[in-house]
Amino acid sequence: MAQLGFFIDATQCSGCKTCQIACKDKNNLPVGTLFREVLDFEGGVFPYVWAASLSLACNHCTAPQCVPNCPVAAITKDEDVGLVLQDRTMCIGCERCVDMCPYHAPAYMPDKMIVGKCDGCFDLVAKGQAPACVAACSTRALQFGELRELRSRFGDPALTGDVEGLPSSSLTTPSLLIKARKEMLP
Repeated sequence: MAQLGFFIDATQCSGCKTCQIACKDKNNLPVGTLFREVLDFEGGVFPYVWAASLSLACNHCTAPQCVPNCPVAAITKDEDVGLVLQDRTMCIGCERCVDMCPYHAPAYMPDKMIVGKCDGCFDLVAKGQAPACVAACSTRALQFGELRELRSRFGDPALTGDVEGLPSSSLTTPSLLIKARKEMLP
């Protein structure tokens, strides 16, 4: 099985939120609902301060907690590409997936009374296209592909799934590679 996932270069992300807007637009999400969110990190002591942004969505984890905790099996892990997919027509809106995901990636949609989440733009990827968020990234800080290829392309030793402020990657083994600023590392 291939495992598709995201690469985020926090040293290049400008925090513009274009990826967030592209995702919102592609998924026709109402105000207040996000499947992808740009988080800001900052620290240091004047005059040595730093700031960074990180674009996060569903991490399509190897061991997703949302899948076994969905009481109606509306969320599954695709065996061919490793993406965590959801059948929204089956969702009962119980929000167990939201509670169980350490990243809180699934989002409750009050207008529809169901939960939705990033599917890696499965429809676009199936056509050989990039997810909307990746295609919109003006700095190319956000990339998507097979994890082995991303590690090879961006340098395995420099990549992590752990940054200060995020849950430990040991909880779910996210399909997320981050090139972090050294200040962001735990």
